[in-house]
Amino acid sequence: MNLHTKITAPYKQILVPCLSLLMLTVIAASGDAVAAPLRASAAVEDGQRDFDWEIGAWHTKVRVLADPLSESEDEWLHFEGTSVVRPLLDRHAHVVELKVSGPNGRIEGLNLRLYEPQAGRWSLTFVNIRDGLLTPSVYGGFHDGVAEFYGDDQLGGRAIKVRFLIFRQGPDKARFEQAFSDDAGETWETNWIAVDNRIDHAS
Repeated sequence: MNLHTKITAPYKQILVPCLSLLMLTVIAASGDAVAAPLRASAAVEDGQRDFDWEIGAWHTKVRVLADPLSESEDEWLHFEGTSVVRPLLDRHAHVVELKVSGPNGRIEGLNLRLYEPQAGRWSLTFVNIRDGLLTPSVYGGFHDGVAEFYGDDQLGGRAIKVRFLIFRQGPDKARFEQAFSDDAGETWETNWIAVDNRIDHAS
């Protein structure tokens, strides 16, 4: 998911990372009709809870590449603040509220995560506080402890690919990275890195 953010400073719009999950649907073989609904329900419930570990409040430190996919020298902007994750609709959805600030301004945004039981995945869509619009979603899933999400967007009028990664580093720490590609995914440039440490668990 590609997240557009609002930075209250004379810097261009920064696109922030956003988050979705992929779970394989369990399909029963013929002759196993009784167990099939139970396995399918378990798969849906398991996928629905893939982000439960993140519910709560986090202290976050963010580094943002000021001018991604450009010829200019890399300049990283630094921000610090909070990320609060809340469940919605019996945990079929989550909302992430991000508020960080730094010498170059502020980033504020909402990330809406929706679970798709038919597809067995999550979609992540970022709300652009600057103009009140939704950005294109990214989709993906957790594999071997690392989550990968992919989507399409535009940057400066050209089509780009977006990749978002999540690395759980224990129960109370996580790392998030976003990268862009303008060559159909052949090469990637990381432009957003956030490291979160838990403040509070949800009640």
